[in-house]
Amino acid sequence: MIEVQNVAKFYGAAQALADVSFRVPEGEVVGLLGPNGAGKTTILKILTGYLQPDAGQVTVDGIDVVAEPRAAQARIGYLPENAPLYPELSVQAYLKLMADLRGVPADEQRARLSEAIYATGLQERLTQPIGELSKGFRQRVGLAQAILHRPRLLILDEPSVGLDPTQIVEMRHLIKRLAQQSTVLFSTHILPEVEALCDRVIILINGAVRA
Repeated sequence: MIEVQNVAKFYGAAQALADVSFRVPEGEVVGLLGPNGAGKTTILKILTGYLQPDAGQVTVDGIDVVAEPRAAQARIGYLPENAPLYPELSVQAYLKLMADLRGVPADEQRARLSEAIYATGLQERLTQPIGELSKGFRQRVGLAQAILHRPRLLILDEPSVGLDPTQIVEMRHLIKRLAQQSTVLFSTHILPEVEALCDRVIILINGAVRA
């Protein structure tokens, strides 16, 4: 599902990634583990086409992310660390907007929206403005937008950041359920998160894969 080969990335003179290579087979839940500043977010942004590598090759489901970014992105559901939400919109209006932007056919939108809403437990919050939701429910809305189009790959950047202990447990259960339908790659610096969720772990330190 994911193949990263000899990827390097610089920000000016600072090297964020150094010769990073790894593979993620279809159906796995893989954690990208490392301290803050290790390069986790950079590699996720390259995988999703938001950044281009300075060297190396990245493919998602056999598609070169640099050469065919739109085709690759169509297969990806992405939750960045700060979910891309519009606080003035209701949950329902926001998810409808995201379904339109994702190109979900009009005759399939009701089923897709219902599926995402029930998967993330948002059915009691549909008419509430996103700006009034707790951090945990905003993360759920971010997850719902990431799965609307039934992606083959789900990429989550620090999905539990800022959540309280109860919300963290709820988020883990959510990810486990979503992993039944999608390959999942998520970044974290929290070891118990990896132990609770992952089939395999990639440890990234100072921009390089260490284990």
